[in-house]
Amino acid sequence: MEVTLNHYTPLTICSNAIRTCWQSFDKSDNGGEKDRELIDRVGNKFKHSSTLEHLYYNFYIKGISRALLQELARHRMASLSVKSTRYTLKELKDEDEFSTKDTLRAQKYLVFTGEPMVDEMSIKALENLRLVLKSGISNDKAKYCLPESYKTELTWSVNARSLQNFLSLRSDKSALWEIQKLAYALYDALPEDHKYIFEECVKRYD
Repeated sequence: MEVTLNHYTPLTICSNAIRTCWQSFDKSDNGGEKDRELIDRVGNKFKHSSTLEHLYYNFYIKGISRALLQELARHRMASLSVKSTRYTLKELKDEDEFSTKDTLRAQKYLVFTGEPMVDEMSIKALENLRLVLKSGISNDKAKYCLPESYKTELTWSVNARSLQNFLSLRSDKSALWEIQKLAYALYDALPEDHKYIFEECVKRYD
């Protein structure tokens, strides 16, 4: 799994939005300690979290499973642009046969769980998919053979309020193990001066 932060909103956009309510622009220190404290006080402590919706983050997320993608789609206050399986299955079509011992080559396409039987069955499903593609069946129908472990990637845009919700739910030990990893990776990818907004949302079990 790889997470890259492509773009983010400067903190001053959020602090200025908050100051709009009281017309207190003259008290701004251009994103300094006063503005940072204002965002924390109003957005977090006073729970006027709608003000955090002015902060946006754009991530590129690579190497996650389709199982995780389904969970990610449940977070509706975010925008997803996902790699099209329909158009990209051709990358698998010309591969040689996959055996259950061929984990290194299969890892290009699959997320492994560390559970030997599950990972072995994923490789078998990958080989079945390859055979379906080789037979000439269209991608539109062949994609129904895809295992949940099949890798995908996407661009994900989310505002700070929704990201707080995501991190709070998905860093919890009851969340899917793979999405827990994603939650930590998203937090780690944030700009250092933004992390204070989210640090109380991230649950650690070290």
